[in-house]
Amino acid sequence: MVRGRFAPSPTGRLHLGNARTALLAWLHARAAGGRFAVRVEDLDRARVRPGFMQAQLDDLRWLGLDWDEGPDVGGPHAPYLQSARQADYAAAMARLEAAGLLYPCFCSRREIAAAASAPHGPADEGPRYPGRCRERPPGPGDAERTAALRFRVAPGRVGFRDLLQGGVAFDPEAETGDFVVRRKDGVAAYQLAVVVDDAAMGITHVVRGADLLPSTARQLLLYRALRLDPPAFLHVPLMLGADGERLAKRHGAVSLAELREAGAAPARVAGWLASTCGLAAPGEEVEARELVSRFAVERIPRGPTVVDDRALERLRGA
Repeated sequence: MVRGRFAPSPTGRLHLGNARTALLAWLHARAAGGRFAVRVEDLDRARVRPGFMQAQLDDLRWLGLDWDEGPDVGGPHAPYLQSARQADYAAAMARLEAAGLLYPCFCSRREIAAAASAPHGPADEGPRYPGRCRERPPGPGDAERTAALRFRVAPGRVGFRDLLQGGVAFDPEAETGDFVVRRKDGVAAYQLAVVVDDAAMGITHVVRGADLLPSTARQLLLYRALRLDPPAFLHVPLMLGADGERLAKRHGAVSLAELREAGAAPARVAGWLASTCGLAAPGEEVEARELVSRFAVERIPRGPTVVDDRALERLRGA
């Protein structure tokens, strides 16, 4: 059975780009007669805000989505909050450490950025890690210092076939270097947490934004190291403003909450989101459940969707 998921971070209200990804992930699972889960990625405690998790769930339900498992409905793979799954991450790190694949890193971001051999890597990682602590012997006072844990990355390209983007490959060693799996504050990093969670929850298909394509290569390295079966991946195009940047507050009222407050009907928003993916005609209003029978991966465009001010005004009913 197909098992899909949507994994929002409760750091703000859902914007149209998040909403479209959620809609496509939900349609993919429902069209296959599968199950759909919502998992909340709340590890970044500094950015998590009270009330946003429930607000995001409310926005998704308003759009017409439902889920079989999640933080508010439970399920066989609970808990559905990453902050409550620390024991699973610790167990995975113990396995990696026993295999000699982890080492402590005391470097600050400033030190990494200042290293002469640190070209800029993917946006989610910052500068490529130059390996300063890779072969560093233990020193006096290390026990009293806080350290991150990094995963040793071997040279070579990591290829995979994305269900929409086709065959892609990345070289994590050249692009990011050894990457963090546990932050200095002791919290599991995204790359490790998402692998452990998707495997534990039996997720068979991951539908997410195309900006996470490079992350997939790093995650596949962790799947292999932990001897876990990876899911299939489907990276959907990003939604950009007319300036070519990712859709954000500066482009106007682009959150589901703002559209709700402006009086937009769920069918108008769902239809508009679907129209940007080839699943509905321009201007068509259609409820989310009516899109299930229309869903087909080959109808989704590979390139980003550019949204201009006029389209947003029409969506708001202006």
